[in-house]
Amino acid sequence: MSKTNAARLLDRLKLPYEILEYEVDPDDLAAESTAEKLGLPPEQVFKTLVTKGDRKGVCLAVIPGSAQLDLKALAVLAGDRKTDTVPLKDVQPLTGYIRGGVTALGTKKVYPVYGDDSMLRFDRIAVSAGKRGLMLWLAPQDYVTATQATLGAIARFQP
Repeated sequence: MSKTNAARLLDRLKLPYEILEYEVDPDDLAAESTAEKLGLPPEQVFKTLVTKGDRKGVCLAVIPGSAQLDLKALAVLAGDRKTDTVPLKDVQPLTGYIRGGVTALGTKKVYPVYGDDSMLRFDRIAVSAGKRGLMLWLAPQDYVTATQATLGAIARFQP
């Protein structure tokens, strides 16, 4: 298996991680399905969403697979009045990654990263390695270091 840009970035920063592989179903790219295939709780598998604020522009939001992004909370954390997810057609041109493989590590251009602070509840979290079927398993603090993420309560959990 060849290393992804995300893994190479962690190597350069000398941050430890493992690569987890799973079977990809192109018709079901939901983070909950990925978590199930990895045998992990969905709140420990984080998805990366590409968003755009009215003042600060493009940023990446990293939230648990079982949660919805709280756009208002993200806007406040990012210093925007309002923010929204970008259209799917814009994700690859902005990040270099396709849906189901988006990660905040090794993007085409460096964007501000905002992560849900729930990641700190875990010793390790799973995030996309930048390719469908591959996840990185690492300490949340190492992920925050690598992405220079700002953490806050940006996820809404369904009861």
